[in-house]
Amino acid sequence: MSDPTLALEMVEVHKHFDGGKVRALDGLDLAVLAGECVAITGPSGSGKSTMLDLVAALDRPTSGTIRVRGRDLRRVHNLARYRRREVGLVFQLHNLLPQLSAAQNVEVAMFGTGRSPRERRRRAQELLGSVDLAGKEHRRPAELSGGERQRVALARALANEPTLLLADEPTGSLDEDSVALVLTLFTDLRREQPELTIILVTHDPVVAASADRTVYLRAGKVDEGARAAR
Repeated sequence: MSDPTLALEMVEVHKHFDGGKVRALDGLDLAVLAGECVAITGPSGSGKSTMLDLVAALDRPTSGTIRVRGRDLRRVHNLARYRRREVGLVFQLHNLLPQLSAAQNVEVAMFGTGRSPRERRRRAQELLGSVDLAGKEHRRPAELSGGERQRVALARALANEPTLLLADEPTGSLDEDSVALVLTLFTDLRREQPELTIILVTHDPVVAASADRTVYLRAGKVDEGARAAR
């Protein structure tokens, strides 16, 4: 029986490529509590981004079990619906659609949810205001700074009120001032939505220090010898 206090549980998760020659994950065990903010760090090639891809159901593990809020992802048939309802994704390079405005980029995430066009517009405007972009809803990505684009990406990730927010190096391409602003937004988000579980992949010790704890990966599994930061 799964633990109801866990937002995420990964048990003996393996992910191999190239016929098993590349072991991106090699027996990863990880448990994250509901409402917890966890930073995932480790050297390049340790499996951090692969782990996020599996939790987001963008890929499937070679073997092992991944449960999100008690649901075994192997038994989830409509993965697009799972991603739309449960998961918010923030990438290092924002992945905004260049031909759309900031508001339209946020609205895109709500297609297929049953929200009316009016509801989508209202929600997008509300979210952009919450990330300090009020008045810039109609600007396209090229008209925004790097920090502003990343804030649009955060608003988009929150559009469908996910239970799990996954961020892959969300500050990796930002200057120091933009990093500070994004971290403030994460702090505000945690205060306003204490039930939201956040997993941050980062190389930045400042970002890692903002989390409840840090998990170190090495060679595709948790490095138990590394001291978790709190």
